[in-house]
Amino acid sequence: MPERPWPRTGRPRVSDRAALTAIVFVLVTGMPWRLVPQEIGCSGVTAWRRLRECQAAGVWERLHREVLRRLNAAGHLDWSRGIVDSSQIRALRGGADRALAG
Repeated sequence: MPERPWPRTGRPRVSDRAALTAIVFVLVTGMPWRLVPQEIGCSGVTAWRRLRECQAAGVWERLHREVLRRLNAAGHLDWSRGIVDSSQIRALRGGADRALAG
């Protein structure tokens, strides 16, 4: 996470590790954010905010790509079993741009 440019006041920032632990806890268990155990060291509200910040900053997309890159480099991905899925929906009444249909 980027550091804040202004002087720190109020409570110290929760560590990234504690926030990530809380985020993973909620995503794995499916429990509501409000039920994050205090022992984790991060409230559910703080974890949710941090999740939102990371999503907006593109952290999860970069992490996913890096995990795939490392797994592929180590030969642990079997790309022969990959699936590309798409769906096509008929545009009723011609759709938004009828000039492209044809």
